Amino acid sequence: MRILLALILNTGLLWLLWRWVRREQRAPGVGKLVLPILTLKLAITLVTVALLTEDARYFQYWGVALTDQLWTAPIAWVGTLLGDEFHAADRQLIYHGYSNTFFLIKVLSALNLASLGNVWLNALYLSVFCLVGCWQLVRRFPHIFPDAPVLAVPIAFLLWPTVLYWTSGLTKESLLVSTLAWLTALVLDWLYEGRPVRAWSVVGAVVLVIVAFKMRYFFAVLLFAALLGLALIRVGEQLGVRRRGVQVALVMLLLSGGSWVLSEVNSIFRFNRFSSQLLRNYYGMLEQSRHKPHIEYAHLAPTWQSVLSNAPAAAMHTVLRPWLWESTQWNYLAVSIENVLLLVLLLTAAVAVVRGRGGRLPFALVLVLAIYCLGLAILLGLTTPNLGTLSRYRTVLLPFLLLLLLQNNYVAHWLKRWC
Repeated sequence: MRILLALILNTGLLWLLWRWVRREQRAPGVGKLVLPILTLKLAITLVTVALLTEDARYFQYWGVALTDQLWTAPIAWVGTLLGDEFHAADRQLIYHGYSNTFFLIKVLSALNLASLGNVWLNALYLSVFCLVGCWQLVRRFPHIFPDAPVLAVPIAFLLWPTVLYWTSGLTKESLLVSTLAWLTALVLDWLYEGRPVRAWSVVGAVVLVIVAFKMRYFFAVLLFAALLGLALIRVGEQLGVRRRGVQVALVMLLLSGGSWVLSEVNSIFRFNRFSSQLLRNYYGMLEQSRHKPHIEYAHLAPTWQSVLSNAPAAAMHTVLRPWLWESTQWNYLAVSIENVLLLVLLLTAAVAVVRGRGGRLPFALVLVLAIYCLGLAILLGLTTPNLGTLSRYRTVLLPFLLLLLLQNNYVAHWLKRWC
């Protein structure tokens, strides 16, 4: 019965993928990219599975354990899905709320119905889901903003080396980046297309919000706040409020007020909880990273003053480290070369903005995405001193940052030669 169910599920998934590829190949401007990107993503998926991380092995092992529970005690499996503990005759797993690891294990327990516990197939499913999610933004962005470079979104979300690698295979980033990209595509469609919001898109957005929150709630909440700020500005624009200074003030008011409301609703968003968790993550990881390239702050304390004083350095570390000279190991060297290109793009964008050639995106969108990128860069830099881990975690930041950096007239002119 298990094999028959797996055959049916995989046949259905393959048919849906075939139909999706055929349809997307007809998408104006970007359709010709879908098949090459799918082929590249599947090839990178094979590499990531061949170099399977310990985290991925852990996800896979416990995913199979939960699937066994599904077959033998389906009611208990439902209880596991709704709770924070897994108990079987010979094994148990206990988490205490908001565990993205346990959430991914639960997802894998369902995927195993199709894969029969095969790690290659599970990696394939997550990679294809990531492609489909990111492709929603690839497809919609040029339609919503016709003056933007067509290649900016596919490069940022699907082809940039770090993003491509860490969103291919059995990783949390595969789910997180795809859900955030898909959610962004839906919200931009609602705010800029002017068409009635359909019920199915609202239901889809709710599902995406839940998945993103489960995967990494601080990362997700930052983007939710940015998109909500964009919605607030769009409402203001409809009412005639178009001055940029007022739009900045609206976003700042939303962020400060929203932070206060969240802290009152749930203690996990209070500053003392945030700062204590920040220090716990930082010093815990720092002890394990003494003999590896790492970030070290002279005086990091659980106070607003300390966080704010270290914030600029944290953002810089997140975006530009490791440096070329910090390690000769191939993985650090590859990321450091990528960082050189990032630095060139940052400097080019800065020059373009000063000369009034920053691109054609609406100021409101640039504003909220820049705030999101800056906030996430600071958060990552303060909590993740290990540069190897940081290079993976920033996978969620890089697509949105690159989306902005690839918009200026200089880069746009170069990109047009390739499409």
